[in-house]
Order: sequence, then C-alpha cells, then structure tokens
Amino acid sequence: MDEAQKTPDYDQMVRRARDEFFKKAAERHSESDMEKIRDAYFFAEEAHRSQKRKTGEPYITHPIAVARIVSEELSLGTNPTIAALLHDVVEDTPHTIEEIRERYGEDVAFLVNVVTKKKADRYEMSKQVDNFRQMLDSIHYDIRALLVKLADRLHNMRTLKSMKPEKQLKIAGETDYFYAPLANRLGLHLVKSELENLSLQYRAPHEYEKIRQQIDDYARRHAEAAERWMEPIREALRRAGIRATVTCDKRSVYSIWRKMQKDNLTFREVEHIRIVHITFENWREQGLTEKRQALRIYSLLTDLYTEKPLSLSNYLDIPKENGYRSLHCKLMGNEGRWMEVHIRSTEMRRRSNYGCLVEQEKSVEGWIGKFREILRDIALHNQQKEFFMQDVVTSFYNDDIVVFTEEGARIIMPKDTTALDFAYEIDAETGEKAKYAIINDKLCSLQTRLERGDRIRIGTAPDAHPQQRQLDFVKTYKANFCIRQYLRLAKMERKPSPFVLCADCNPLPGDEVIGFHADDGKIYVHKCGCPQAVSLSAQQGDIIESVDISSLTTERYPVSLSIKSVDRDGFLLDLIDVISNQLRLSIKRIDSDTRDDIVTCRLDLYVHSTDELNTAEERIKQMRDIYEVKLLGHRLF
Repeated sequence: MDEAQKTPDYDQMVRRARDEFFKKAAERHSESDMEKIRDAYFFAEEAHRSQKRKTGEPYITHPIAVARIVSEELSLGTNPTIAALLHDVVEDTPHTIEEIRERYGEDVAFLVNVVTKKKADRYEMSKQVDNFRQMLDSIHYDIRALLVKLADRLHNMRTLKSMKPEKQLKIAGETDYFYAPLANRLGLHLVKSELENLSLQYRAPHEYEKIRQQIDDYARRHAEAAERWMEPIREALRRAGIRATVTCDKRSVYSIWRKMQKDNLTFREVEHIRIVHITFENWREQGLTEKRQALRIYSLLTDLYTEKPLSLSNYLDIPKENGYRSLHCKLMGNEGRWMEVHIRSTEMRRRSNYGCLVEQEKSVEGWIGKFREILRDIALHNQQKEFFMQDVVTSFYNDDIVVFTEEGARIIMPKDTTALDFAYEIDAETGEKAKYAIINDKLCSLQTRLERGDRIRIGTAPDAHPQQRQLDFVKTYKANFCIRQYLRLAKMERKPSPFVLCADCNPLPGDEVIGFHADDGKIYVHKCGCPQAVSLSAQQGDIIESVDISSLTTERYPVSLSIKSVDRDGFLLDLIDVISNQLRLSIKRIDSDTRDDIVTCRLDLYVHSTDELNTAEERIKQMRDIYEVKLLGHRLF
C-alpha cells in the first residue's frame, strides 16, 4: 500500500459529514432557515480551512458535530445551530464578532460571544474560572448559550482520546467539576450522565474499566433471572390494558463509582446495580392522570411481589427541583435481592432527559429562575474572587430533598444538607442565631443531616453566632456565604499545604496520580480521583505536572484495613503471621472485636507502594474464612 492510500481522504470525510448534517437539519428547519444554516456552514468552513484537529482531521468536523448535537440531540432552533457552527470562528480565526453580528444578526452574535473565550493579558481569577464566569453570566439573559457550550464540551469529551494525557486530565477535571454538574442542574440527564462517564474514563481509566466489567458481568449473570422476574409484570400490565415498556437497565459506571466512594463500599456491597424502568403511555386514553396510572401500576406490582417496608418514594406529588417526576419502590426479586423500580410516563421520561428544554413546564421555569437568582447573588458578593467557583459548584448540587417547616411549608434543599443549612434557607438572621434544631419532635444538633420529609424547627438564642467550625459541615451556598461574611473570611489568605502528598487521598507509589506545580516550587500530588485534584484541574489546568512517584518506595506509608471473618481459633495469630513473617510488613496497631462468631478487625500497617498493599490484601483474602477486606477511607476491591 503506497503513502497516498494510507492518507485518509479528508475532503470526502468533510463532504460526508456536511451532507449528513444538512440532511438531518432539513428535517427540522424550514427552507429559509436552511439557507441561513448552509451559509453559516460555508462561512465557518472557509474560516477554519487551514486548521486541523489533534487527530489530523479538518477542524470544520468539530463545528459540524457540535451543530448536530445542538440541533438533533438538544432540539434547539436555527440560531443556536448557526451559533454552534460559528462558535470557534471569533476565538480561533481573524473574523470578529462584529462580522457575525452584521451577517447573522444580534441573537447569533450574542450566543457566539458567550462561548468565545476572551483573551487577556491578565485574568481576574484564572483563565478557566473567568471563562466559567462569562458563561454563567449568560444565564441571566438566555440559557441557550450554555446549551451551545455544553454541546461543545460533549463533543470535545467524545473525541478526547487524541489529546495528550495532561490535556485529557485538565479537560476531564473541568468536566467533572463544572460541566456535568451544570448539565444536571439544568435537568439534562442524558448529557450529564455521558459527561460524567467520559470524565471518569479519562481521570481514572483502570478504575473505570474495572467497574464497567463488573457491571457487565453482573448484568450477564443475572439477565435470565431479571427477565423471569419482569415477565409477570408485563403480563399483568397487558391484562390491565396498560401499554408500557418494562426494562432492566444498568446504572452508569460513574453512578456506581460515586456510590462506592461516598459510602466506602466495595462493588459487591452496592445495592441496585440495575434499575427496572416501567414507562407507560396510554393514561389519557383510559381517562386517567399520570399519577393515577402510576398508582395503578404500583398496586399491580405489590400484588405480585413483596415490597420493602418504607421504600416508596413519591416524586409525583413532590417532584425534584429540576422537574423530575416518578414513583420509586423496592420489591423482592427472585434471587433474594431487592429490585428498585421506577414507574414513570413517557412524558416524565422526556422531562427527566431534557429538563430545561421542556419549556412548557412551570416548575422548570421557577427552578431556572431560582438558579438565576443564586448566580446573581454569587456574582454580586464575590468581589474578592476567592470563593467564586466554590459557591457556584455548591449551587450545582447533584440531588435534592423536600423538608418542611413546623407550619408545614415545603422547602427544597440539596441532599446531605444540615439543620444549619435549613436555618439559613429560612433567612440569614435565623441562621446566625441558630443554636439547636427540633427535627420530627426530637432535639438535634445543627450538624444533623436532613432526610426527605423531615419536619424542622430551629431554636435560636440571642448569644448564638456563626463559628469557624460550622464551615466544615454546612453545604449550601447561602450558609457558606453568610458564615464567611460574618467571620470576615474573605480577607484571610489560604495557607499553602506543607505536604507533598495529599493528606486526604493518601497517594502511594503505583497509584494513578496527578501533580500540580505550586509557586513554592513543590509539586503537590493527588490520586486522579481525588476531589481536590478534580477541582484544581478544572480551575488551574495550566499548573498540571506529569509525575512519577515510583521512586518514593523507600518511604513507608501508613494504611488502615478493615477485615471481616468468621471467627475461628488462631485467626489473629495467622493474620499476624501473614503480615509480619510472610510479607515482612510492620504492624502499627490491631483492634479486633468478635460478636456472634463474626470478627471485625482494624489493621494499621506500613507499606511502600500500592503493589505492596495489593499483595497484602490478596494474601489476607486467601486466608481461611475471610469475607471482606477494605482500605478504610477508600475502596480497595
């Protein structure tokens, strides 16, 4: 094969991509609008003619792909589609925003201007954070600009493989820290889920692949049992005249990973690797509301299978803040495990996937309005700049709960918030003077984490006031800001960490790690999945440093293992023999507790690397009657 045959025919590739884009766009846009779209395409093609992507492909393939996401996946109109075609023209070519305005109008120019990164000799915060702020400012006027930027980020993540590892980590960190939570806040479930998974895939590829294989293996092993369990449901729905699909869908890798990290679980300890979705269609034909049809299905299910007590979650009457509605319950499966079931209509599924794009939803309009107010407040009060991104990301919370005042008023709060967060949500004065909480008629501290449906009264005292320690447990933007303001934290400088290795994630030689070059000349090393690393990658990607800490194996690092075993004579002697005599590792402490013939043991020891730690874990697992071995604070297997 000669060299000419090896070289891809890029002209043909562009023609194919362009023609497919025009064909799909013509199905959604009028002929007059298609004329504008074609003109914008050829303008962008000429502007980017000399530019290539990292893959060697002509750059124009990227604007085409972004425009297709905007038009086909997000179902936006003509002007956002044109803006998607032109989104890099002003930033990467000599053309100006004035040209865009003159040729395509003020609306297109506004959208392009928002997604164009502004060049400056000196940035207010950092280049990345200034760009985030510029995008978020647009939500005050028009949310479409954010959607064009999300489409741009989604295609960049889909094609991230061609980038250098350092660039992959920077972009993946930005995505996990900012863009995926933003998509979630806007109710774009499909976009959010894909961004999360792609980000994890590049931040921790080995961990991602391991969990993906475990999910696939689990689904394969239990597929036949799941089908047997669902078939009586399908038959009951048919007999009742209810048109519905019943599927058993795998949860995403990122969703499982986040659950394991949050609750310190191994994969085998995670409940509900799959979710059963029952999506019904014909409630109107039967003269019913969505709620009544969902409750009919719930009744059929509980006639067939035993329901887990107190497992029903009613998101029909009390939707999530982004408009999500569904009915959740847990039923006993035919393998002795609880099956989580979500009952929803086709309309509910559409609202879950497309959130802010479902314009007729009044709840969504109110929620976006609240989001705008939060961002305005953050912009107004962050003149000192230190806490801007912290406050923004806090407002991007992943899930919410509904709680109630003692008078019965409904308050929507982020999940995992505390009684003190609730106090500040009522008003700043209540938060400032809060001393205790009465939750469901029980006296509780202000640190108490709230649960869905809690009824809360805040007790105040004249001498109460915000304290530094409260910043360690409050979660909401409003509580954080008010406490910081009271304590005048905005004037305090953040002290640099005295450590080279992150004290939170405790990286070891052999771990997948990332480094950040600081002004003091040190490189601060984190595991790739460490929240601090994700935050730094998103905000200060220019200080990322490739690091290799394999040379640090001369150092000893403390680790703590949790071990569960069936009790037997000589268990602790055998354990000490494996660690001390066979592996030659130093033991710092052993705590052992035996109840009902089950031994729970905490083992503190020193290792030189991840390989040494993994070897210790494998040798312990091979011991007789061992059930579980976990690295405390982090998942081990």
